[in-house]
Amino acid sequence: MLADARLAQMTVVRSGLVLAVSPLQWVIQLPGRTIRWVSEGLTSRADLEAENARLLARNLVLEGKSQKLVSMEAENIRLRMLLNASDSLDESVMVAEVIAVDPDPFTHKIFIDKGSRHGVFEGQPVLGATGLMGQVVQVDPYASRVLLITDSNHAIPVQVARNGIRAVAIGTSSTMSLELVHVPDTADIRVGDSLISSGMGLRFPAGYPVAVVSDIKHHPGRPFAEVRATPTAELDRGRYVLVVFSERSRAPVAGGPGDADDPEAANGEGMP
Repeated sequence: MLADARLAQMTVVRSGLVLAVSPLQWVIQLPGRTIRWVSEGLTSRADLEAENARLLARNLVLEGKSQKLVSMEAENIRLRMLLNASDSLDESVMVAEVIAVDPDPFTHKIFIDKGSRHGVFEGQPVLGATGLMGQVVQVDPYASRVLLITDSNHAIPVQVARNGIRAVAIGTSSTMSLELVHVPDTADIRVGDSLISSGMGLRFPAGYPVAVVSDIKHHPGRPFAEVRATPTAELDRGRYVLVVFSERSRAPVAGGPGDADDPEAANGEGMP
């Protein structure tokens, strides 16, 4: 130490010794460093895999919520349309939720979550946001069955909004089509004409949108034209409907109530 303090040459010697020993120290420390590096690498990889799994799970959850939000937004749009439709009606209405669809492919019926405990009665009109959907044909305390206008057993008296020509629209078992029966071949009906409920038969109040004429065929030698119309209501979608309370729709039909699934009873009048 005394020599180190007194002689500057010892500094050079010490530096040389340190330089000579450094590789040996590095070799001695190499296993420990290798173990720490491998351990840190494995830990980092495990952490990354765990974090990746968490992010994937979170992404799936967010995608699911996003899809739900899209569905809710679409449902809110339909509800707003439904409420806007109710504002334009003179009759009082009640919003009901569609809780089931009849699985029979040959019938067009839905079930709603309102029944006799809510004041629902047989023959009551049911509306969608864009038009008439059908009528109540069976009432339970807390649910009801609705026969849609496209059911083959349903018929409704309509008139052309443009000129008042009357006809009867019957279901065709297709949610996209109605048929107008006994329309004279010379009747002033055009493709694009709007059909509204005529109010005849005392079942459906007058003025409700029903359908739009989509196709007319004239057959030489036949007295009646073949007229098809597309319902304005979205019969195969949406979760909510309007049940209409009208004093006129409560009025008894001449000849007794009959079977609600019978076209004549559904019409409130005999088929022409």
